[in-house]
Amino acid sequence: MIHRNRVGLCILVSALGTVWGLLCLSRESRAQMRSETIVVDTTAKGTSFPHYWERMFGSGRAILSLRDSYRQDLRTVKAATGFEYVRFHGIFHDELGVYNEEVDGRPVYNFSYVDQIYDGLLQAGVRPFVELSFMPKTLAARESYQSFWYHPIVSPPKDWAKWDGLVNQFARHLVERYGIDEVSQWYFEVWNEPNLDFWAGEPRQSTYWQLYDHTALTLKRVSPSLRVGGPATAQTAWVSAFISHAIANQIPYDFVSTHVYANDTADDVFGTKETIPRTGMVCRAARKVYGEVKGSARPDTPIIFSEFNASYKNEPGVTDATFMAPWLADTIRQCDGLLQGLAYWTFSDVFEEQGVVKSPFYGGYGLIAAGGLAKPAFNAFKLLHQLGELRFPVNSESALATKRADGTIELAVWNLYLPEEPGEPKEVNVSFKGLNGAHRAKIVRLDEGHGSLLALYNKMGRPQYPTMKQLRELQEAAALPAPEEVPLQGGKITLRLPPQGLALIEIQ
Repeated sequence: MIHRNRVGLCILVSALGTVWGLLCLSRESRAQMRSETIVVDTTAKGTSFPHYWERMFGSGRAILSLRDSYRQDLRTVKAATGFEYVRFHGIFHDELGVYNEEVDGRPVYNFSYVDQIYDGLLQAGVRPFVELSFMPKTLAARESYQSFWYHPIVSPPKDWAKWDGLVNQFARHLVERYGIDEVSQWYFEVWNEPNLDFWAGEPRQSTYWQLYDHTALTLKRVSPSLRVGGPATAQTAWVSAFISHAIANQIPYDFVSTHVYANDTADDVFGTKETIPRTGMVCRAARKVYGEVKGSARPDTPIIFSEFNASYKNEPGVTDATFMAPWLADTIRQCDGLLQGLAYWTFSDVFEEQGVVKSPFYGGYGLIAAGGLAKPAFNAFKLLHQLGELRFPVNSESALATKRADGTIELAVWNLYLPEEPGEPKEVNVSFKGLNGAHRAKIVRLDEGHGSLLALYNKMGRPQYPTMKQLRELQEAAALPAPEEVPLQGGKITLRLPPQGLALIEIQ
């Protein structure tokens, strides 16, 4: 039903699962509204579309995994994404009590907390992506501390034979406890971001090679089937140098790992003075690393970005905001085919690098804020998990068209702006070619009015310590709405996306 009046055009619309009402647009606003026509050919052959973005997540340091809040968030994200691996810092940190020495210098090992940590992960159906860090105080050449709140020691070892012994005993213990069939499915990554202040060796690169060589050779002596890799650098640094060093010295590596954040600078990542927007940095860096690996003597080596996010800072207007939904979808679109793993940092705000969390929404990296509050980014992962394993070509940079094994068509569409931009709504006209018979579409939205608790949190006055009643209300507000079912008219559907909106359309 359409009504004309003096403002221009009023359209009877549904608020997707809520109520019907009139959307009135002036002639001026209609002229200004962006529109896009997307054509999806469901008869196209398609290409494989593995869910590389949800295989692994990062998290707060190792000891935090013993907390109930951590494990609750782990189970929640596991249920939403089916993820397989989790990575964290500090499995050798002194708070776990792994390494000490007798008065005469003999090493003493204690894997009690290590067992509790890995038992808990495996019971939740998640395997460790083992980052081998940081240096136990008794084994450190000097007390060089990184600035995190929990002060990890980032020194090289005082005795390389004792470092080898720690790695050897650690790996052997894991194999004895869990079996080689299980542990051979884990990943072992040597250290974290040695090109930054997480490594105090001098010179950094050559001393990291020494660390990597000792560690990788020790792991392979325990079992050749243990998977080891690096260089785990920030800003996608050292990848070519790492491969060249390993090949020249016959040092094993089973994967290449590195990190990038969307607000890293072009100077740091590419050595250029250009400006690369937050919407383009991650996958441009992925293309760089892809080219470096493909151009090497081992072009089929798996590439894992073991950390990425839209920001390495605490920016509430970024990582807590609805911006994350279209940004994630677009990043997945751009990076497809370049990586075997893209690990979001982090799945939970049970996280203490800057100290104890002081309020739920401070720009933390996690998908779930303190109090079990799901952010828009969590709902984005939950929606994008529904995408199929076959990807169709589509004439848009704001859409992902896929098919699931059961034949269900899943189309993600979005309206992405940079966080600092005001943005404007967009009308999306979708045409599905090749559909036979009658079909209905299910549509789920994620934007400021759907699947986001931020409006309610702001209305509450942004309480630093929400009451139990407020937490329940916020949890309800964070839930994705029920899908709206609408008929396809001639294989076509039209919807309006607000700025930073993401919608998933399902055709059965």
